[in-house]
Amino acid sequence: MKLQLALDLVNIQGAIELVKEVEEHVEETKSVPEVTLNDLEWADAIIFSIPTRFGNVPGQVKQFLDTTGGLWFNGKLANKVVSAMTSAQNPHGGQEQTILSLYTTMHHWGTIVASPGYTDPVIFGSGGNPYGTSVTVDQDGNMVEDVQATVKHQAKRTVTVAEWVKKGNQ
Repeated sequence: MKLQLALDLVNIQGAIELVKEVEEHVEETKSVPEVTLNDLEWADAIIFSIPTRFGNVPGQVKQFLDTTGGLWFNGKLANKVVSAMTSAQNPHGGQEQTILSLYTTMHHWGTIVASPGYTDPVIFGSGGNPYGTSVTVDQDGNMVEDVQATVKHQAKRTVTVAEWVKKGNQ
């Protein structure tokens, strides 16, 4: 009985601390706009940057993607240019698999995936992931690899491909 009570007290304290952290995070990020289905509809290019969850898309992102059925059904996502980036706490934490999992949805939408491939030497400087930029994040939330040049290259490539697609559709 005493052991159970001690465990309950530890769990309560942990839950209280977690709630405080969540509340602080909500306050710190309240000015950051959240993506909407409307954003997916008007955009010509979309770059997803999501954390890795056991080599897969986080549940929150999956929930959002699951709401895109109407856009998909009406062809509103077809021929959009997409790309993806990710992060994980360890170097082999499933980054590539996360991006590929996300691209599965993108293929169903009928989008054009603009992965960076090995189109620029900067890809190798940040770990060499041809599917999209990925970075390792330490315990304090700091990025381990310097991915700035790779992110810029991937973003520029995505926008360039979107321009080609848009011009081709005119």
